[in-house]
Amino acid sequence: MEGDGMSAILFSTVAGVIGMGLGGLISAVLIKRSSGEVTCGLLSFAAGIMTSIVCFGLIPEAINLSGVTISIFGLILGIIILMALNRVVDKITGIKDEDLKIHNTHEKLYHQSLVIHSRTKMLRSGIIMLAAISLHNIPEGIAIGAGGSYDFYLGAIIALMITLHNIPEGMAVAAPLLAGGVNRWKAVLLTTVSGAPTVLGGLIGVLIGNVSDLAIALSFSAAGGAMLYVVFGEIIPQSIVMTKSRLAPLITLFGILIGLMITMIH
Repeated sequence: MEGDGMSAILFSTVAGVIGMGLGGLISAVLIKRSSGEVTCGLLSFAAGIMTSIVCFGLIPEAINLSGVTISIFGLILGIIILMALNRVVDKITGIKDEDLKIHNTHEKLYHQSLVIHSRTKMLRSGIIMLAAISLHNIPEGIAIGAGGSYDFYLGAIIALMITLHNIPEGMAVAAPLLAGGVNRWKAVLLTTVSGAPTVLGGLIGVLIGNVSDLAIALSFSAAGGAMLYVVFGEIIPQSIVMTKSRLAPLITLFGILIGLMITMIH
């Protein structure tokens, strides 16, 4: 079934804004102050879902549209772009090269350079995490936008999986904000707003996707490369270090299986 731009934008809104907002609401109402182990488990599951999106959804579609060479080029391009954007965030937040190594707190996974001992620093952590995850939501929106403009059901499946991915990310954003003294409903609002870049990415994906099959393939593969960089360059290494066990990769594998089952619906 052919897709359309308006549906893709709607999917992006649901996945980004509602997904992140729901995660923030869960933290505010149920958890309020999640432990590092809980956060790692949730993010590991989200990493598995994201891996499934890329490996069983985006890349096969990209290969079908333009072949292996273009798909590999797009993957590399996506990785390079997100690495560059992360460096920009690091510069803005004053993080030095020695602070970019793997650490043992989930706050540092999202560019927090200080050990948190006070409400003020916890609040700063939440704000930095908010900015970093907002940045990571853009390629997810591009994948939804390009997928939805190409095929309605593909866009819907990608949006569903990204929504599942964004719920634990929303929880991870809201937790330090709440611990930093932010009112619970304001924390939910800020977390919801952090999903807005997904809509921007969706618009970009729709515009690119309406150009040609080659443009759609590049959108899929570049978004996939950016997602894989987040999973294997940030989430999984940090989760293993924090939990000091095989639990994190096992949860990631479970997320991959769940993602595969959802992908098969399409």
